Amino acid sequence: MSTHSDPNVTPRQITAYATLTRNGSIEEWSFRQREARPHDVVYDVLLCGICHTDVHMIGPWGQHFPVVPGHEIIGRVTEVGEAVTGFAVGDIVAVGTMVDSCRRCGPCTAGMESYCENGATYTYDGLDRIDGSVTRGGFARSGICDERFLFHVPDGVDLAGTAPLLCAGITSYSPLRRWNVGPGSRVGVVGVGGLGHVAIKLARTLGAEVTAFTTSPDKVEGALALGAHDVVVSRDEAQVAARVNTYDFILDTVSTTYPMTPIVNTLKLDGTLCSVGIPDRFDVLPIALAQGRRSIASSGSGGTRETAEMLAFCAQHGITADVEVIKPDAINDAFTRLAANDVRYRFVIDMR
Repeated sequence: MSTHSDPNVTPRQITAYATLTRNGSIEEWSFRQREARPHDVVYDVLLCGICHTDVHMIGPWGQHFPVVPGHEIIGRVTEVGEAVTGFAVGDIVAVGTMVDSCRRCGPCTAGMESYCENGATYTYDGLDRIDGSVTRGGFARSGICDERFLFHVPDGVDLAGTAPLLCAGITSYSPLRRWNVGPGSRVGVVGVGGLGHVAIKLARTLGAEVTAFTTSPDKVEGALALGAHDVVVSRDEAQVAARVNTYDFILDTVSTTYPMTPIVNTLKLDGTLCSVGIPDRFDVLPIALAQGRRSIASSGSGGTRETAEMLAFCAQHGITADVEVIKPDAINDAFTRLAANDVRYRFVIDMR
């Protein structure tokens, strides 16, 4: 790996793993970390999950190259600003998809900063609201974050399995709560991958009857082991047709465009399919919506209030992601395998 430098603005030189150009491979790189402000917490990165978003961000979605990905971060506090009250050196902490927001709009004041009307500052490849420097993610030895966007990691949890909860966990938990999934709900989860496998665990624990939809027959046993009551191989038209008018809510975690109409038809009257995989477009016949007064919706990552709630809920119920832990020198191979859906179910980089 080659080493490069980025002239930012502060004295701390941090080793990281970045893509220097769009669609480039990940390589060792260094950048100057900005100085801590009064409400900032500096932490050593211990573990960082690899999200499918990272694949997009080193390619078509990236804005400010070099890009240091990573927004599923577990760290240990090394320094706190003079005004910090909630954290101390040595604390084990977590950072998710954002590190700042305007803090003034309606969503921000309600703790839903991911929907900031003036644009949340993302954990990486964003622009700092004060000095304009580029934010760097968890594929680095050290990170910095305002205490408002930092979370305590509950004692006794598996740290590697907790890291993906900062994106995959909250992205699943938030819509399940928004649509009041609980006892008596019949829920479908489309896709048994990085998000879907956590969604199955969460929906089951919330008390729903859960059906997993997968294109892969070899994932049936795994989905049942995760807690699904039922599994539908969605390439089998008869299996899908047998579930028409069945589900109150479907969480669709698929990140590619596929023919959605048969899945939408499995919703009951007034049912909702919420897509969190962010495909390029939806392929669905509007008549399928009209015939059941059905809805298609979407949801982003949750804000600070829901993320703290989700971490506590998962700790209480022993929910973690199923992970494969790798070292930094295996990141490029992990990206290749992730693109080929060759992981059960989330990669986590051990930065220690």
